[in-house]
Amino acid sequence: MSTTPDPTQWIKSELSSANGSCVEMRQHAAAVEVRDTKQHGQGPTLRLAPAGFASWIARAKSGELDHLTH
Repeated sequence: MSTTPDPTQWIKSELSSANGSCVEMRQHAAAVEVRDTKQHGQGPTLRLAPAGFASWIARAKSGELDHLTH
């Protein structure tokens, strides 16, 4: 049995808070989809090309997007 998660399933970080203040993501077709956990699958979904998603994550990790949280 494989322990590799199915990339088409919605996942969220193990570091996310228990109150649902987080986002979920999944690989779907040729895109990475992101949604707000609090919407329980009823809200909008952001679709990004894999390269765009990778760039977004790299910018967030570098602190370049920190000004958006204040």
